[in-house]
Amino acid sequence: MKCRILHESKGRIRLHLFIGYMTCEEADRVEYYLLSHESVKEVKVNERTSDVTIRYEEGARASVIEALACFDVEKSKVIVPAQTTRRMSHEFQDKLFFHVARRFINRLIIPMPIRQIITIAKSVPYIKEGLKSLTSGKLEVCVLDAASIAVSLLRKDYNTAGSVMFLLGVGDIMDEWTRKKSVNDLAAAMALNIDKVWVLSENGEEILTAIDKVEVEDVIVVRMGNMIPLDGVVISGEASVSQASITGEGLPVAKREGSYAYAGTVVEEGEIHIKVKKTVGTGQYDRIAKMIEESEKLKSETENHAFRMADKLVPYTFGATFITYLLTRNVTRAVSILMVDFCCALKLSIPIAVLSAMREAGQYHISVKGGKFLEAVAKADTIIFDKTGTLTYATPKVVDVVTFDGADKDESLRLAACLEEHYPHSMANAVVKAAEEKGLTHEEEHSKVEYVVAHGIASTINKEKVIIGSYHFVFEDEGAVIDDSEKAKLEGLSNEYSHLYMAVNGRVKTAILIDDPVKSEAKAVVEKLKSLGLKVVMLTGDSYRVATRVAGELDVDDYKAQVLPEDKAMYIKNEHEMGRTCIMTGDGVNDSPALSEADAGIAINNGAAIAREVADIMISEEDIASIITLRKLSCLLQNRIEGNYRSIVSFNAFLILMGAFGIFTPTVTALLHNGSTIAISLHSMTDLLKK
Repeated sequence: MKCRILHESKGRIRLHLFIGYMTCEEADRVEYYLLSHESVKEVKVNERTSDVTIRYEEGARASVIEALACFDVEKSKVIVPAQTTRRMSHEFQDKLFFHVARRFINRLIIPMPIRQIITIAKSVPYIKEGLKSLTSGKLEVCVLDAASIAVSLLRKDYNTAGSVMFLLGVGDIMDEWTRKKSVNDLAAAMALNIDKVWVLSENGEEILTAIDKVEVEDVIVVRMGNMIPLDGVVISGEASVSQASITGEGLPVAKREGSYAYAGTVVEEGEIHIKVKKTVGTGQYDRIAKMIEESEKLKSETENHAFRMADKLVPYTFGATFITYLLTRNVTRAVSILMVDFCCALKLSIPIAVLSAMREAGQYHISVKGGKFLEAVAKADTIIFDKTGTLTYATPKVVDVVTFDGADKDESLRLAACLEEHYPHSMANAVVKAAEEKGLTHEEEHSKVEYVVAHGIASTINKEKVIIGSYHFVFEDEGAVIDDSEKAKLEGLSNEYSHLYMAVNGRVKTAILIDDPVKSEAKAVVEKLKSLGLKVVMLTGDSYRVATRVAGELDVDDYKAQVLPEDKAMYIKNEHEMGRTCIMTGDGVNDSPALSEADAGIAINNGAAIAREVADIMISEEDIASIITLRKLSCLLQNRIEGNYRSIVSFNAFLILMGAFGIFTPTVTALLHNGSTIAISLHSMTDLLKK
């Protein structure tokens, strides 16, 4: 692709692409192609000017320019999300431009008598909406809008009526634009994050396949704790599936042969084989966007309070208008008050502030599913962390394989990897990777694999029962035994590492030692969260010795080890009984009950699908420090909302006072009221955090 460098500085370059007219689709292709480059941090494409701004890592300038030079926008097969915000933003920008342009053209060109007729015609919908509210026994903001427009028309003040409707129209466009963009961004963040799936071959072998290579009528296998990646029909198996992210249903739905399975839903229990009916990127996005638009999760308690207060203030505005007229017998003064209401600004600026904060959170790789969760983070006084994959690295390593009962090390590791590869958990990934590094292949030899939440895995190979998991699961639940002669060897295993045990036919054969080091930034994050007024707690299913070591290293306020999923949820319930607001952070299947129980559940974006499903907020596993950003952002949002509320009430009260004393005319009060509404709303759209 031909391009010209317009400007560049260290780590940043701006280019002009030689494309006659760049469509939204072409701009998206360029953006996502460049973002796929490992050295590119950020890309902004302006389709109107065909300019591209790229931020890249130091020393990568040549490779970035070479990648762009080799790119063919028409022939490119780069994967772009099913929906992007670019086209929608285009539509709303044009809508706002033409709304303003029509206003000025009408005033400049169209004669006054015709403008009056147009104003009367435009007023009909507003007056009808106000009458509809009155007939239903409600005194809402639409009644105030209708009354101010109607009184202006009765007084033949067409300019004021037209100005009021124009400003209301601008507010409606901005409100819809901001909401739809936020919903769109949110839906994109909630879209599937799956690269590979298990495809069942004709001979019954499971093959790990890139999701974009899966075709209609292929059969995929989905097990407990995993997300269904593609729409299709269940052809065998039975599972309990959570469809909350798609249909809003609170309870899991049973799926069996003949049932339709939706992409984006999660298998909570069981295993199913699905014949694919829709390929990647089709079907699921629109359902997610619709669910979010209809969800009450978008409204925080602060928003709901503002809406209730806005409607409650309507009668006071009418009362002030009526009293002013009784005392002064001056219609102009009374109408000046009628032009002012508290509702427009409250109902517009506060939701925009919340949605704008959710959008800003996305800039820091934080996906928030609703305004009420930002409010919960701001009010929280306790934050609870799972250990593995959250405070410790999500990519632990196998440091040793200790065998018992004459077992072979390589064969034990191969067998463990064969079972563990079916379940996306950091410990399981470590075992699979260790086998891969040693060149140990592990073809499917086992029967159905059963995953026991928070404990381990059980299966059968060559008619022998094989289990792998925690000490509690293998020794206590399953009753596995070890020879007395090898008990000293077992007890001598290093306490520095986490342990996975494997037993065959009830006899312990292997202990896999896994190094799960604390994340380098974890201690600083814990210290900062404590300084922000949060009690920091660590709950883990790992052993006491490992939990004690990590808790001491991080200096958390409290910790508990060898806890089950229900224990984590119970801890949060106990905190609630003490009047505390809790945040839960985790990434595994066993964290799901606690994530649901918490006031705000935070999941790691590469964790288990069911954890991402039930969580309210998602962050990058590479940056748990983003929780600090989230806390600061949430607190600043609450401050902005409170500031908006004070500004709106005080300024509009001032306008009412000026109107009552006859200092401001109806036109001036309408202009100042609507102007202040737009100004506060525009300010609410600005970023809260300094870059």
